[in-house]
Amino acid sequence: MAEKPVRRPQRPEFSSGPCAKRPGWSLDALKGALVGRSHRAKAPKARLQAVIEKSRAVLRMPDDWKLAIVPASDTGAVEMAMWSLLGERPVDVLAWESFGQEWVTDATKQLKLDARVLSAPYGELPDLAQVDFHRDVVFPWNGTTSGVRVPGGDWIATDRKGLVLCDATSAVFAMALPWPKLDVVTWSWQKALGGEAAHGMLALSPRAIARLESYTPAWPLPKIFRLTKQGRLDDALFEGATINTPSMLCVEDALDGLAWADTVGGLEGLIRRAEANLDLVADWVARTPWVGFLARDPTTRSCTSICLQITDPWFRGLAQTDQADVVKKLTARLEQEGVAYDIASYRDAPPGLRVWGGSTIERDDLDALLPWLDWAWAEIRTGASA
Repeated sequence: MAEKPVRRPQRPEFSSGPCAKRPGWSLDALKGALVGRSHRAKAPKARLQAVIEKSRAVLRMPDDWKLAIVPASDTGAVEMAMWSLLGERPVDVLAWESFGQEWVTDATKQLKLDARVLSAPYGELPDLAQVDFHRDVVFPWNGTTSGVRVPGGDWIATDRKGLVLCDATSAVFAMALPWPKLDVVTWSWQKALGGEAAHGMLALSPRAIARLESYTPAWPLPKIFRLTKQGRLDDALFEGATINTPSMLCVEDALDGLAWADTVGGLEGLIRRAEANLDLVADWVARTPWVGFLARDPTTRSCTSICLQITDPWFRGLAQTDQADVVKKLTARLEQEGVAYDIASYRDAPPGLRVWGGSTIERDDLDALLPWLDWAWAEIRTGASA
């Protein structure tokens, strides 16, 4: 039997969404929240606008881009963009994990677009050289449920004719985005900065704004998707107004996370923290015979949603339902010990582990977790052999 570790993570929250709060967070961070106020009043609206401006600053978003707070988390932001912008020309939709497949469903079954799907199984990327930038393009920068990210933006054409819509929810604030190569970028508060749920962010380039003002989709748009008024961009949405009522508690929490980002060195510091966490896990995987990365190519391995597969031959020989039961037992053992919560792979992904390594995760906590993974696996494996 493996020796039970002594050192425990101080914070066992390794979920891939909602993600860990920033180090040192407490409810005191919300004391200044303007609760009980109308979000349309001057002071609350200023707080909403502060989220927009501070996000722009941390991410170094180009001055000519627009940024809005929108309903329904990243899903709402992506679908708002798809429903409002697509249909003017054919579209390529890239998918290599479950959320990318959702955008495929939207494009092909709901909007019924002239769509070409470029897909790959979990652990791989589609052939990016096949993307046609005369068409619109929809893709996730980082596959949250597969742990596979695109290796930079060199594959995106600078002289593209179509728009590039990027779901960046588990990439932003932890990976460098090439803003000139993108036209729409979306994310949610509850990922890389550990904010609270239900609020999304929608960033639009001048090219995307021009499409909004020159093209009217053939389908009706629900109220929560409407970005224009009388054929012009609704500027109020990008100045602190929101389509529906936001939580001022969540707003205050978002501002707290953005302020913390400055204390660790801004965007560069956030990226360094996440990449250091990936390096730590990679070193452990290299010396650990029972586990491997789901992402086959090291250049595509995510530094946020770190997805691991169990490579032990006994486990690989089990039926998938039995593999899922083993993972459930493994993660339950870790939760009972209070050392890791919510690290099973996503329900649609191959059975394995998914550990958030984003910027709010302290390296020491991740370092303390890894021996516990070895211990829990040894407990499960020894029990199976008994």
